[in-house]
Amino acid sequence: MPEYTTIIGLEVHVQLRTQSKLFCGCSTEFNPDEPNTQTCPVCLGLPGALPVMNREAFDLSVKTALALNCSIAEFTKWDRKQYYYPDLPKAYQISQFDLPFSSAGWLDIAADEEGEEPRRIRITRAHLEEDAGKNIHDESGRGGDSRVDLNRTGTPLLEIVSEPDLRSSSESRRYLEQLRTLLRFIDVSDCNMQEGSLRCDANVNLHVNNGDSKKIATPIVELKNMNSFRNVEMAVEYEIKRQKAQWEKTHQTIDDAPKSTRGWDAERGVTFGQREKEDSSDYRYFPDPDLIPVTVSSEEIEQIKATLPETPVARRERFQTSLGLSEYDANVIIDQGPQFAAWFEEVVDACGDAKTAANWATQDILRDLKAADTELEDFPITSQILGGLLKWVTDDRLTTKSAREIYSILKDTAKNGDELSLGLVESLAAERETVNDTGALTAAIEAAIQAQPKAAEDVRSGKQAAVGPMMGMVMKQVSGADPKVVRAMLLEALTPES
Repeated sequence: MPEYTTIIGLEVHVQLRTQSKLFCGCSTEFNPDEPNTQTCPVCLGLPGALPVMNREAFDLSVKTALALNCSIAEFTKWDRKQYYYPDLPKAYQISQFDLPFSSAGWLDIAADEEGEEPRRIRITRAHLEEDAGKNIHDESGRGGDSRVDLNRTGTPLLEIVSEPDLRSSSESRRYLEQLRTLLRFIDVSDCNMQEGSLRCDANVNLHVNNGDSKKIATPIVELKNMNSFRNVEMAVEYEIKRQKAQWEKTHQTIDDAPKSTRGWDAERGVTFGQREKEDSSDYRYFPDPDLIPVTVSSEEIEQIKATLPETPVARRERFQTSLGLSEYDANVIIDQGPQFAAWFEEVVDACGDAKTAANWATQDILRDLKAADTELEDFPITSQILGGLLKWVTDDRLTTKSAREIYSILKDTAKNGDELSLGLVESLAAERETVNDTGALTAAIEAAIQAQPKAAEDVRSGKQAAVGPMMGMVMKQVSGADPKVVRAMLLEALTPES
């Protein structure tokens, strides 16, 4: 059997976080309910309309390219990419061809095998272009009309093209996850795939080793219509298997067939043929005569670089080294995005214990955010509220059980429309403050041992599970007692003297 090497390159389109489109003042707000209302003569390409570049879109693009370790060109121009499609009213797209503003970057991702060194995926280029509109087809099978919504036409897109360095479907997913996390941390895009803010095409083919020195490659296929990272992974995995079967049946190579495009049918879990892929010559690129080239100085590049926040990689490493978090906890927190990571650090500052804060953030908070289907900024338990509650726990003034009771009360209070405050936390915590009066505990423990002689004798004979009923009596008698302390004192009292 021949050996196969999977070759994958990804083209990711990211909608930049700007208020207006790339070459006009129309809104970029997601608005599927009012089609064709966010358009003007410029983005519709009407005669006489002239485009003007959105400087914020260009700066955000440079910021992203710098975060991806790209080299920034000091001179770049705009090109017209000619093709006709119903959602492209001008019959050309303003893009960049031979002189993109950035090139030669990289992004590190985790390897497939645990313990291996991270994989460095090279970035060929990142260039700026305008989006097309959206075709809306009747998918009921009843022959309804297709419609076109041009609200998205002209929205600024950053196309990030990787080298064909990815070797598996799982690496493709991790690359996208890492890229999305980075883009959200540097605040250039919301990366909402459901709204089209992040879209991905995958180029897939196989290198076949038949045991000789001749290089054999199957035809390249571009995969489209993938609306989630999971679908990208599934589509690539299916395509790998399909190309293996196709090669073993036809032995068709990259020299025998042109590049083609296949769509992904998520319901059936298969790819399907769409068309042969055009070469760059088919698009008849030429410099856009209505837009002047863009020049950027090294000083301007340094100014943009200075606005870059701490990257996810750097923050993850700091969480592990400085805060002492496990790799798992650090990954979970970072993967939620920059707002959640900042919120978590505020909790740590308030309670003074990163591990305790991480336990509550990754378990209770994420669970309740998902259950309530709400965003962090709308969640009633603020970082100050949670941090104040956990401060009682880390100071050994409140048991975890009591803290969870208070947490539940706080959620119910917020549901009733009442405002939460640190004063309320302090009041609830004071009522449940851990009892450190060893005299009261000692008396309660002695009473419990006398009341349950059979259980006491079982513990003395080595059956530590029998301590439970006596613990229950002590906890009922001494409200606020720490279960761990009570258990330890009971076992000590029942341990035979040597």
